[in-house]
Amino acid sequence: MTAVYASLGAVLLLWVVLNMKKNRSDGEYIKRVHPFRTMLGYIMPTRNESVVYFDDYINVESLLDYLKQAREKFPCDVTHCLVAATGFALRDNPKMNQFLSGHRLYQRKDEWVTFSAKRQKLNKKAKLTAVKYKIDPEHSFRDLCEWVHAKLNVVRSDKVTREDKELGFFTKWPRPLLKFGVGVVRWLDYHNILMPSFIEHDGFYTSVFIANLGSLGMQPGYHHLYEWGNCPLFMMAGKIEDRPMVEDGKVVVRKMLHVRWSYDERIDDGLGARFGMASMKHAMEHPFEYFGCLADDGSDRVAFAKMTTAHPDEE
Repeated sequence: MTAVYASLGAVLLLWVVLNMKKNRSDGEYIKRVHPFRTMLGYIMPTRNESVVYFDDYINVESLLDYLKQAREKFPCDVTHCLVAATGFALRDNPKMNQFLSGHRLYQRKDEWVTFSAKRQKLNKKAKLTAVKYKIDPEHSFRDLCEWVHAKLNVVRSDKVTREDKELGFFTKWPRPLLKFGVGVVRWLDYHNILMPSFIEHDGFYTSVFIANLGSLGMQPGYHHLYEWGNCPLFMMAGKIEDRPMVEDGKVVVRKMLHVRWSYDERIDDGLGARFGMASMKHAMEHPFEYFGCLADDGSDRVAFAKMTTAHPDEE
């Protein structure tokens, strides 16, 4: 009987220790949280019952002029610009880079952007891949483009990547074993004991996920948030098209990019969402100022660490 009590005591102690553990490899626990926001994590425990959708339109006429000049110097497209502008927004709006895990609110330690890409352009049979990019404070827009270009060259080649090997291995497991394994990972994540290397390489443990459907000639949809991982934001971009806009009381036609955001409302309030999306839009509409990297002498090189975007009330 003594052994039974000892075992129960050990289990209880382990349960208490696991539930007291608040530190994570990818985030800092936020101690001071309004009681209402704390309760949101319990009354709305999943992301898709907490999602809010936003529509926005971005004037990309300056962006198209910028890309025309930039492509003569390095590989870049609209997707690169979306990643960079979102990186600027995350750095300028830290609350945009919060996430919930285990009913607790965390500040992500770094800015991460994951985006999807076809392994072969416009090939219906080609597999999708997810590229996860860490915003390096010392990187410029050109550095970002060259890193992404090199990464895509690898995943679009015949080379078997680490992700291919891992998925190929796990999907060979019997269904009950695979289901159990997924449950174990969720349990480890909930208790903040999931391996840092797993979190670092999994594209769903990210600040924001981007899908540029414009590269496929499509309009953006309203995307759900993934319950796997801890990504609280999803942004979809559509194809660029001519749209009527009102400027100074007159209707004019402009090249516009339609974007749609899926936002986990538990991480911040509506005003924070407004500032974050406005920062991203502002960077996209002022590419020569924010992306630069066109001058041969490097005088217009701008690192992420030195970039500050403008909030709508500051313009």
